[in-house]
Amino acid sequence: MNIEEAREYCISLKGATEGFPFDESTLVFKVMGKMFALADLDSADYISLKCEPNYALELREHYSAITAAYHMNKKHWNSVLLNGDANDELIKKLITHSYEEVIKKFTKKMRNEYDQLL
Repeated sequence: MNIEEAREYCISLKGATEGFPFDESTLVFKVMGKMFALADLDSADYISLKCEPNYALELREHYSAITAAYHMNKKHWNSVLLNGDANDELIKKLITHSYEEVIKKFTKKMRNEYDQLL
């Protein structure tokens, strides 16, 4: 998977938006204003994703392409090397997992707004 394919998958998710809130090279993906993924476009070889803590550790043990995310809470965030030993299917699964980790923390009001999205 390349960075453009990862980007396309991220923005295909319900309510997902993209932007550059930090600088011109860090692309951030959000749902309802909450970040679920980010990618450094200068290197364009990895994506950082939110992850359930125990699953994050398990993934790091099994894949050399998955490490604790740089500059992020290492308990909850992994970096996934896009051209490593994590295949495209797994990367999509991890993007979806990250997205769902964010959604499950929504307040009732946010969940209602999310449910109204097309």
